[in-house]
Amino acid sequence: MKLVVGLGNPGSRYEHTRHNVGFDVVSKLQEKLGVTGEREKFQGLISEKNIDGEKVLFLKPQTYMNLSGNSIIEVVNFYKLDPENDLIVIYDDMDLPVGKLRIKEKGSSGGHNGIKSIISHVGDKFLRIKCGIGKSQYDTVDFVLGQFPKEEKEAVENMIESAASCAVDMIKEVKLQNIMQKYNKK
Repeated sequence: MKLVVGLGNPGSRYEHTRHNVGFDVVSKLQEKLGVTGEREKFQGLISEKNIDGEKVLFLKPQTYMNLSGNSIIEVVNFYKLDPENDLIVIYDDMDLPVGKLRIKEKGSSGGHNGIKSIISHVGDKFLRIKCGIGKSQYDTVDFVLGQFPKEEKEAVENMIESAASCAVDMIKEVKLQNIMQKYNKK
């Protein structure tokens, strides 16, 4: 069983903001795979699909970003998942240029509060798809909670599509080294 989590904040106010890229990728992934029936459970919106004989769960925590680990740990404990092998987290990263992806299998939070929360609940060993949102010279909160400007829309849409394809590869257990070579392009 796999758990694919997209990080973001609930509510229409935050839809399609930089900080909600994780939600957008999971929505794209659900669309690509024909996943329906999202329901409220485990402090999040969860859906599932059997893919190649394996149950895959899709989660959008509704706890707000800084408490994402609270939702994830409920699912991990309920299904007795091993985060190192069963958890894939998709989220925004200010240290990457807009449109770039970075795949990692473990590490620190890099200052991302959602990842800090997850690490505090499950440790630092879980697969990550980091989606580049660029960096601002101004207020970080306003930046991450803001919309992408028009000139970045195409790069963001391509990144969301690539991140969803990457998650499919991870679900189907394509060799991680091959996934990293394919998606961690400079």
